[in-house]
Formats: sequence, C-alpha cells, structure tokens
Amino acid sequence: MRVKNVFGAVCIAVVLLVPCASPAQTPAGEAIKGVETPADGLGDDLFEEEAVEEAAIADPLEPWNRLMYHFNDRLYFWVLKPVSRGYNAVVPEQARVSVRNFFDNITMPIRFVNSLLQGKPKAAGNELARFGINSTIGIAGLFDVAKMHYDINPQEEDLGQTFGAYGVGGGIYIVWPFLGPSTLRDTVGRVGDGFLNPVTYITPFESQLAVRSYDQVNRTSLQLGEYEDLKEAALEPYVAIKDAYIEYRKAQIKK
Repeated sequence: MRVKNVFGAVCIAVVLLVPCASPAQTPAGEAIKGVETPADGLGDDLFEEEAVEEAAIADPLEPWNRLMYHFNDRLYFWVLKPVSRGYNAVVPEQARVSVRNFFDNITMPIRFVNSLLQGKPKAAGNELARFGINSTIGIAGLFDVAKMHYDINPQEEDLGQTFGAYGVGGGIYIVWPFLGPSTLRDTVGRVGDGFLNPVTYITPFESQLAVRSYDQVNRTSLQLGEYEDLKEAALEPYVAIKDAYIEYRKAQIKK
C-alpha cells in the first residue's frame, strides 16, 4: 500500500463524502416550487455527465478487489504497522521526515516531466528550482529548504493525472496487492512513472525491494493512525476507500 498517496489522502477526502438526501419525487412534467426548470437539453447533459462519472468508477472486479483489500488490510495490521511502530520508537521524527524528503527529492523527474506534459511550465520550473535548492543547500534533499525558506511548494503530478488532464477516463477500479487502490488509467500511469523513478534502476532487484520497503515503512511511521481512523469512521471501509480514492484523483486532475 502506498500510504502517503492513498490512505493519507483518503482520510482527508472521506470527510467530504457525506451522503446527500435524494430529492422528493414529483409527478412527471411538474416543476418543484421555487426551483427553475432546466432549459431543454440541459437536463439530458447533466444525466449524461452523471453517467460518465458513474462509468469512471465501475467496479466489475469487485470480488478480486475485496480480496486484495482484505489482504492489504491484514498486511498493514500484521506487518507494516508493527514494524513502523518499532521504527518510530527508535528513530526521531525529524530524521524520519528527512528520509521522506530525500525520497521525494529524487523522484523529481516524475513531477517535472508530467508538469511539462500537462502544459504547466511554471510548475515544471518550480520542480527544477526545488531540486537544485534541496539537493545543495538542503543536503541531498534531506531538508526541504525550498519550501521552508523560499515558499516553493512541491507539485503533485504523475502520469495518471496527465492522462486525466487529456480526457482519459479512470476506467475500472482495481485494488492491487501491496500497492492498494488504483484504476486502469492510474495503473498504466504508475508503470510509466516507474521509468522516471531512480529507485527503479537499483540492482539487484532485492536491493531495490529493500529500498522501497524502507521508504514505505518510514512514510507509514509518519502517518500511523490515519488508516485506523478511516476504518472506524466508515460503515463500509471498502466502499469508503474506493469512493474517496476516486474523488481524490478527480480533485488532483482538476488542479
């Protein structure tokens, strides 16, 4: 599971998912008092838009997805959380933040290239500036000097968002073991972004896996409790995570 990109974001997004009451039924052709009837064709457009949104979160693989959700859930509580709590107990918070900063810094190419692909030259320039400042003054990215002293914030851009910006729909919802919630579009985007991630080129593969695992444990140690809060607040955690993930990705694409 990628806790930073999924669980941390889900905990924020799920607060927005408060069910709305359905409008009262009225006889066909009768307007609701005080509410202006949409112009001809407008209602059809709205229904079409809702249909597109519904198709974007189709879940035909629900049996598989639920199985993987429970697998990831057990993995979190039985492995990732205990290890992260032990790591949290022996490594100071500032050191763990610095480790997270380092990994965020070396993945700059992902954000830089996707900012360019989305036609955001200013965002791409900010990423270059952040990388230059943090790699030097910030000591190999251990300290986010660009944000703290120059107010240059990181850009949250990836290939999945780039596809979305060009009108590619999310497609079906997929839950992957270890990686967590995704969509067909975001899965393809994740693969593409992998070519821009320096960690991908670490050899042998066992060393790469160890580096990725350490990064995940470190990030989880900084967000312990967020996933638990989500599960406690949701009547159906699987549905809550799915809906919140989709809403979160939509919000990122609209930025």
